[in-house]
Amino acid sequence: QVQLVQSGGGLVQPGGSLRLSCAASGRTVSSISMGWFRQAPGNEREFVAARSAWSLNTYYADSVKGRFTISRDNAKNTMYLQMNNLKPEDTAVYYCAADVSGQIRSNTSYKYWGQGTQVTVSS
Repeated sequence: QVQLVQSGGGLVQPGGSLRLSCAASGRTVSSISMGWFRQAPGNEREFVAARSAWSLNTYYADSVKGRFTISRDNAKNTMYLQMNNLKPEDTAVYYCAADVSGQIRSNTSYKYWGQGTQVTVSS
């Protein structure tokens, strides 16, 4: 069993930065594939970024490539999503997820989910 507790998020102006955190318990973040997804009102949950187990690979949606960075701190057993140069279209509830069976970019592949955190980009 893996539990994921998210923190971070909030309101930021366009061009600003935020960092989301996802603290894991039950498994080490280095040993499982983990990802970030987001869901805006009226939209389906979409892939943002992921890191495969043992950090062999990282993956990003085209819309965030070059602006967002997924990372982890093994000592804190926490995964992060650093978001820079935020745009209004990045506004959504962001979810972390863990333990992939299938396509790493598909939300149906993940077994465990965090509670979600709101990110609002607005002037």
